[in-house]
Amino acid sequence: MAQVAKWWRPDGDRITCGLCPQACSILDRNAGICGARYVADGKLWTRAFGAGTSPVADPVEKKPLYHFLPGTKVLSFGTLGCNLKCSFCQNWSLSASHNYEALQSLSPDKCVQLAIELGCSAIAFTYNEPIISSEFCIDVSNAAHDAGLRSIAVSNGYVLAEARSELFDAVDATNVDLKGICPKFYAKYCGGRVEPVLETLTYLVRSARTWVEITNLIIPGLNDSSKDIDALIDWICTNVGLDVPLHFSAFHPAYRIQSLPRTPTSTLSKAKEKALACGLQYVYIGNVSQPQDTICPRCKNVAIQRLNHAVTKYQIQNGKCSHCGCAIAGIY
Repeated sequence: MAQVAKWWRPDGDRITCGLCPQACSILDRNAGICGARYVADGKLWTRAFGAGTSPVADPVEKKPLYHFLPGTKVLSFGTLGCNLKCSFCQNWSLSASHNYEALQSLSPDKCVQLAIELGCSAIAFTYNEPIISSEFCIDVSNAAHDAGLRSIAVSNGYVLAEARSELFDAVDATNVDLKGICPKFYAKYCGGRVEPVLETLTYLVRSARTWVEITNLIIPGLNDSSKDIDALIDWICTNVGLDVPLHFSAFHPAYRIQSLPRTPTSTLSKAKEKALACGLQYVYIGNVSQPQDTICPRCKNVAIQRLNHAVTKYQIQNGKCSHCGCAIAGIY
């Protein structure tokens, strides 16, 4: 269902979208890069409102969020399109599609009703990029809060300041995909710039409104050099903090990059060891089948143990380690 979008301005015979750094300048009857926002009748409209993929109940760990309501289920759905063009996209069947007629009708109230029926603690905007459906995400988040539920955005963080504050202040948690730290990597393989993503992460941590975790997909030969990984870890330590969870995730061949191999587990493990050695307290590896433990930074006991997105051990009381009483960063 189309509705007039927020964050735009007239610009001669075009309209300039003010949602993300792409700043698309769009002629009448044309769409922006994301495919969700288009111009008609002198206004910018969004197709990504009141519609979505079929909602399913997922473990919150699958987002991945390891320090936000662990062990609970979240209602997950997305729309179509993306404001980046990653050649390695792992969800390209949705992010590269603009066939909005294939989506089902979803109202904020229906999302809340489904979440309650399925015993979910939150509603997650995921699968494609939620920034391009910010208006809808905000409305669903408000409805969720009215019903005592939380909301989650799994995002690339590629958004301008005004929309950034409105969207992320409306959601309770986010996992931001920091695809790399090198500007050339973002330009060549993502169709965007890294700086706005870094600005989003800095904003999120300073605002302290939204719980944040970070994912870095490590791709063999593209962003897996020691220089790249060291620089990414250093930036997080310096600008985000030592208690923000970091997930190193394994790449598998997809979309336009089919010739590269899967990421070796050893590469992920080395990146994790480096991050821990630099002082990061909560570091995980993803897309691999092995236990992912949250270790208490003080006593080094296992506070939470997970396997395949399921919590198998939970030793936290009132947000603190059951063994020594040390606060474990997160929302429990």
